[in-house]
Amino acid sequence: MKSKGWDMRVFKREQRSLFGEILDWMLTPLLLLWPISLALTWLVAQGLANKPFDRALVYNVQALAQQVRLGPDNSVQFSLPQTARELLRADETDLVYYQVRGALNEHLSGERDLPLPQPNEPKGNSYEVHIRDDEMRGLEVRVAYTWISLDAEGTRPALVQVAETREKRSVLAAEIIKGVMLPQFALLPLAVLLVWLALVRGIKPLSQLEERIRARKPDDLSALDDKAVPMEVAPLVVSVNDLLERLKESIVTQKRFLADAAHQLKTPLAGLRMQADLAQRSGSSEEELKKSLQQIGRASVQATHTVNQLLSLARAEGGGNHLHQQRCDLPTLASEVLQDCLPLAMEKGLDLGYEGVAPGVAGAQLQGNQTLLKEMLRNLVENAVHYTPNTPDRQGVITVRVLLDPYSKVLVVQVEDNGPGIAVHDRELVFEPFFRALGTNVDGSGLGLPIVKEIAHQHGATVSVEATHPGQPWPGACFTVRFGVV
Repeated sequence: MKSKGWDMRVFKREQRSLFGEILDWMLTPLLLLWPISLALTWLVAQGLANKPFDRALVYNVQALAQQVRLGPDNSVQFSLPQTARELLRADETDLVYYQVRGALNEHLSGERDLPLPQPNEPKGNSYEVHIRDDEMRGLEVRVAYTWISLDAEGTRPALVQVAETREKRSVLAAEIIKGVMLPQFALLPLAVLLVWLALVRGIKPLSQLEERIRARKPDDLSALDDKAVPMEVAPLVVSVNDLLERLKESIVTQKRFLADAAHQLKTPLAGLRMQADLAQRSGSSEEELKKSLQQIGRASVQATHTVNQLLSLARAEGGGNHLHQQRCDLPTLASEVLQDCLPLAMEKGLDLGYEGVAPGVAGAQLQGNQTLLKEMLRNLVENAVHYTPNTPDRQGVITVRVLLDPYSKVLVVQVEDNGPGIAVHDRELVFEPFFRALGTNVDGSGLGLPIVKEIAHQHGATVSVEATHPGQPWPGACFTVRFGVV
């Protein structure tokens, strides 16, 4: 009991929630995209923060460049008033550095240790300002620089640089990010809540469908209304309706089967009771007692045969897929069934024979249940033996065939007789349980051919019947079981 309860708990844990799975698939991308959005916002904020301060750097570089000129002795000169120098450095947040170098790379003014541009960086046109990121005294700086051509040939360029630490830029970028991301912090829980509410509303029709099904009575197998559910759920409802329809047909068939079975068993059992009453009467002669015992024996044999046929039909309808399957040789099975049925045929004086593929021939095998296949063949042969008469002027002949089409690889089993045959309007009905053709005067349960049809269906085969000699006084019957490609 403990292990069973444990299994149930494991099953409940492993059972997936459709609501939870949809919620996960909707929220996971949202939560994954949020840090990506944060990173992209940071990059955009850095670019936006650089633009106004870069313009200020460019203006300062251009202003300093205006102070560089050639002296009378062709030397590079640079003069910056003290007030301008103080204004250049008057920044409460960042440190501002500048540097002016002459045509011979000599230091003219500003910080000597301000890094120079890389040699591979283009000098461009005179007074064209370039911007780069660099490092000054361990601090990250943004540097604007320009080359100034002091002669007509441009062979004596001077360098002017202005560098600024990045504190204001970082502060501005952080403010931009806060302005963008803080609303997202508030919107994210709201988005999760709205998604949750939308899912609750979206999945509500399934809950309503469950309530409608749960409120039904056990015997209510009517179809569900597929118009009252969303379009995505309609195929599920249609499938359920199809299942209900098949279940209804199955219940009707079972009820009819039970009623027919009870009727078929009632007759021999009533005969047994009547003959037993006759045998128990006082004054019955030995001859009368003997006849009663014979009647009791025949009735018991009939009841036993009916019960065995019912069990065979139940086993066949139970599904051959659940039984052991193996490679079966049809000619071999047909030969074994003929050996079993030969005494009954000889008792009636019938000619029982076999034609077709020999046992063991390649291609005459199929995957199936050997017991059920033999039961199918036995019912076909016994049906032919029971319904084929043998008269002094005409001998009954029964032929069993196993044929193989070498091109389509289709296996065919035929059981043919020269008896009275089956009327055209009865050829479909003979495969229904307990159907008995009128005028045959042959004892039987009416279950043999339904068993044949069910076993054939379990093995993917079809069964049909037609006249052996149409239009003749004795048209005969030929039952054909056609298996698929092996």
